[in-house]
Amino acid sequence: MSDSLEWLYQPIQPLNSELHAEALAYQDQLTKPPGSLGRLEQLGALFAAAQEQLKPSLDKVSIRVFAADHGVAEEGVSAFPQEVTTEMVRNFSRGGAAITVLARQLNADFKVVNAGTLTELEPLPQVEDARVAAGSANFCRESAMTPLQLQAALELGRQAAAEAAEQGTHLFIGGEMGIANTTAATALAAALLQQPAQSLVGPGTGIDRAGIDRKAAVIDRALALHQPQLDSPLAILQHLGGLEIAALCGAYLGCAQRGLPVLVDGFITTSAALVAVRINPDLRPWLLFSHNSAEPGHRLMQQAMAAEPLLDLGMRLGEGSGAAVCVPLLQSACRLQSEMATFAEASVSENLI
Repeated sequence: MSDSLEWLYQPIQPLNSELHAEALAYQDQLTKPPGSLGRLEQLGALFAAAQEQLKPSLDKVSIRVFAADHGVAEEGVSAFPQEVTTEMVRNFSRGGAAITVLARQLNADFKVVNAGTLTELEPLPQVEDARVAAGSANFCRESAMTPLQLQAALELGRQAAAEAAEQGTHLFIGGEMGIANTTAATALAAALLQQPAQSLVGPGTGIDRAGIDRKAAVIDRALALHQPQLDSPLAILQHLGGLEIAALCGAYLGCAQRGLPVLVDGFITTSAALVAVRINPDLRPWLLFSHNSAEPGHRLMQQAMAAEPLLDLGMRLGEGSGAAVCVPLLQSACRLQSEMATFAEASVSENLI
């Protein structure tokens, strides 16, 4: 392992267990029957523990969409051409994408990080040009990334996490944009979970049954090609991942190392989270999972991390959109924890009839 990647394994502080217990006990003093707010009580206590204060807030949300292209698109695994990646980055910049609409609704700090589009982009508002390469390589023929490209992409995520933490962010959301990235995410899941591609592969951007079968065959070819090298989570990421997925992985680890909770979005971001948790298991308590993706392999990855998603809306857009939809729910949990009156404050009897 390169010395420049040692930061991935740095210790991650656990959530403050004393504050967590205190917050849960405080929930029982609020003017409601104990446990009547269900998971909202657990979520409020989690943010109290993360922020190390009994009454947490969730006003500052950072959303970073990492964009990159994938060489495996050459294999016909997507319903859309690769040009769509750069076109969507421009759409993000103009504020016309789903995630940008939701970011405005949340008054979130939003930015796109171009980790590796196939073509160079002109300077655009709210887009950081940090192109590591002109997309990843076709992993049916060679490694998706070189070791140096992997290192640079991970560092992009680490920098995004540092920026968010320095701004006093309460919650980090990572999104992604990259034609053919469901193929990369499925390949990662197949390797990490040791499952056949056919049990994980889905329609992605909307391919038909024949396209799904073709995608599974492409992934099986890649797994067979790289099998001798797939001996660690980092090696799996290098050989089968993508630049934006690696950046997400780095962002998740960087956030946890700075005590910043992460809300994981859908299928692609969950594959990045699974890689990151396999690299450094201490990350897991800092991850919240927003929703169940309609992609078949999503639940298997969540189960591997004992994840309990908050919503199930049949979403499969990506971009961070499913996570953004969950933020008001988390804000409600924090407000209930922080603003409800106790029985003593409200002069309400605590006696149960």
